[in-house]
Amino acid sequence: MKKKTLRQINVTGKRVLVRVDYNVPVKDGVVGDTLRITASFPTIKYLLDQGCSIVLMSHLGEPKGAPEDRYTLRPVAEKASELLGRHIEFISDCIGTVVNDRIAKLQQGEIILLENVRFHQEELDNDIDFGKMLACHGEVYVNDAFAVDHRTQSSVVAVTQFLPSVAGLLVEKEVDTITAALDAPKRPLVAIVGGAKVSSKLDVLNNMMEKVNVLMLGGAMANTFLLSTGKPIGKSLAEPDLIDAAKEVLAAAEKHDVEVILPHEVVVSKSFERPEDVRLVKVEDVAEDDFILDVGKEFATALKTAISQGGTIIWNGPVGLTELTEFSEGSRAIAEVAITSGAQTIIGGGDTAAFVDNVGLHDRFSWVSTGGGASLELMSGKKLPGIEALMDENA
Repeated sequence: MKKKTLRQINVTGKRVLVRVDYNVPVKDGVVGDTLRITASFPTIKYLLDQGCSIVLMSHLGEPKGAPEDRYTLRPVAEKASELLGRHIEFISDCIGTVVNDRIAKLQQGEIILLENVRFHQEELDNDIDFGKMLACHGEVYVNDAFAVDHRTQSSVVAVTQFLPSVAGLLVEKEVDTITAALDAPKRPLVAIVGGAKVSSKLDVLNNMMEKVNVLMLGGAMANTFLLSTGKPIGKSLAEPDLIDAAKEVLAAAEKHDVEVILPHEVVVSKSFERPEDVRLVKVEDVAEDDFILDVGKEFATALKTAISQGGTIIWNGPVGLTELTEFSEGSRAIAEVAITSGAQTIIGGGDTAAFVDNVGLHDRFSWVSTGGGASLELMSGKKLPGIEALMDENA
């Protein structure tokens, strides 16, 4: 990456402030998915090997700029300690005299996790003074929270004005993997783009046109494209006001010689909330009262054909309503083909990452991003505020 990274500076014996992303599911004080916690460990272990003391900061959930018990990071500190096999002390605020006094006494090898930075409205406002107060906790700042690098907030951006600021090992890997897959992939490059809305993926689709060989469109967003080609979608979720935009995407694909694959068979139900009269039908046979909730397995067969000689697969967005088992088979079939294809396989975070985790396939992919929104922005060709705020590589 073009920004300075942790391994390019001397941190030996220093107190290091690390922005991690511990925004993990917590219910009744019990931490669920721990992917984002363990993803921070390479950076933490590197710092420990360098004789550093470490101050971790993160957010959890979306508190409204004030403390809320359900969003405390205390149980996350306990789970992280358990997984790391090393004590991580929790402090019940992220600024103030008590915090400052404890950090001033921090010894080599000690780790502290501060309370949720979003308990302060100043964090959300990217307040410069709040960033300065956070910066007081370290001699060096390390951004290892890729999932929030598309946010302009104090612990991500403002803090960098007061400390030497570099990318952590996770952020370095995230940026390098995703950008390399788009800019210098092993071909063919196949992009599978799903999810609910075309509007949230338009920039990604447009940015990919000069990069991909094959573009596969699934999920509810594919319904808008089906509409744009005159196909019936019944009562399915779509964005009719974006039909013209969908047509423009298809026209751009044709111009750049990109093969676009839309579902030819779909799984329908008479109800969106629950499976009711579930059937596999040709797209042309979707009835007026049908909801399209998954793709047929022929969609995975099309992927197998497209990637038969290996290459690169980028997958962002499930191709069905994976919250219900009956409508997750299309995504499962896509996952299995990708895993066995011999291609480099990259999962673009968010709901897709959650799906492959839930079905126990996380470790079978080349890379599973920890950042949904940040991955989308990066794939869209946009600059991420959290990355831009770091020191340039030649600084």
